[in-house]
Amino acid sequence: MTEQLTLFEKIWRAHTVTARDDGQTLLWIDRHLCHEGSFHAFEKLAMSGRKVRRPDLTFSIADHYVPTRNREVGPDEPEIATMIRLLDEHSRTNGIRQFGLGDPEQGIVHVVGPELGLTQPGIMLVCGDSHTSTHGAFGALAFGIGASEVSHVLATQTLWQKRPRTMRITVDGQLGPHVTAKDLILSVIARIGADGAAGHVIEYAGEAIRGLSMEARMTVCNMSIEAGGRAGMIAPDDTTISWLKGRRYMPKGDDWEAAVAFWRGLKTDEGAVFDREVRLHADEIAPTVTWGTSPEHALPVTAAVPDPSGEANEGRRTTFEKAVDYMGLTPGAPLDGLRVDRVFIGSCTNARIEDLRAAAAILKDRSTKVPTMIVPGSTMVKRQAEQEGLDRIFTGAGAEWLESGCSMCAATNGDMVPPGERCASTTNRNFRGRQGPGSRTHLMSPAMAAAAAVTGTITDVRKLAEG
Repeated sequence: MTEQLTLFEKIWRAHTVTARDDGQTLLWIDRHLCHEGSFHAFEKLAMSGRKVRRPDLTFSIADHYVPTRNREVGPDEPEIATMIRLLDEHSRTNGIRQFGLGDPEQGIVHVVGPELGLTQPGIMLVCGDSHTSTHGAFGALAFGIGASEVSHVLATQTLWQKRPRTMRITVDGQLGPHVTAKDLILSVIARIGADGAAGHVIEYAGEAIRGLSMEARMTVCNMSIEAGGRAGMIAPDDTTISWLKGRRYMPKGDDWEAAVAFWRGLKTDEGAVFDREVRLHADEIAPTVTWGTSPEHALPVTAAVPDPSGEANEGRRTTFEKAVDYMGLTPGAPLDGLRVDRVFIGSCTNARIEDLRAAAAILKDRSTKVPTMIVPGSTMVKRQAEQEGLDRIFTGAGAEWLESGCSMCAATNGDMVPPGERCASTTNRNFRGRQGPGSRTHLMSPAMAAAAAVTGTITDVRKLAEG
């Protein structure tokens, strides 16, 4: 009988070069994406006297530290300017295609890769950034790696990895009006916990997942890391193929037809066994926000701040107490109506054209009540948004419309939330100080963030959308 395999197992086996008795597998890497934080790996490679093994399969993109304002002047900080310069030098020295400052296709690595067609079903893709799981939305096996691993891939185009376990998360039914992929993945994380998928590769399945656009699927796979997962994956289908067709690095002509035929077979076989199964129903999911200092601290916007005293588990109670104190919250207070000081719409999680359209739909003919930054995920997304007139809606509402980059997501380029301020954010992490020392972050969808911008409070977007 033919062995029944999961999507993950098919890709893992196809990329296995050799396996050791200690459980480590040497994998072939189809695509390696680098950003300016990879300079340590390039320097290590140069010190060893080696060159990049496959520069044609390596691409460098400046995104983490790039300025979003006054880009023609360059970064204010000398250290950041040096990192960006080194990425350019290492790329030119090794014959790597770079998308740097001033390039019309520059942007966040996890936005640029898919929109150029560098991301393709069935490939093994790595990058020195944890949210590389984003690319799994296309049926790729994609995950983040550390600096020493980046150096290994640069030198050999292979990587040693321990085989992870598998998890399938099935979401039945259809999402309700104004309920988005961000609400879905926050609900998943709240359900299984921030370490609920530790050591696993997650495959998302079910009617609700199949009903998502590619942009939405990328949001879901992006935040698999916040559930503790090694990677997130969604099997390719007609939605995937339609989205990829015609992109620059896609196969052409007969090669395209052959690729599509192969991609249609990239799915989990009926009867294949996962190490763990989780099932949710879409009608259980509402517009969702985080209240605390972990992505698992997520609740429907109609809920109230939890009361730590009601937690029976001592460890969980202590965690809740610390989170409530840090966030400056009152147990039992409703989340809907909680004052915010500023809004950030951007990041590799939610800064694609679909995300910007959703924010614009709420901001149209309204005015922001708090400082609002909108940072597109790539220069190509920025151009498209401007062609559609979204930028005029944003600036007309009083929001800042800036250049593409990671920006306030990790606060590495100077864009920060001031200490003690509360930010409604479309990013992926709400850890203490993630958006700046003393910052307080509430994660939510672009539409929810836009609603917060025009009301000055966390607001159920359904009130504004239906109004």
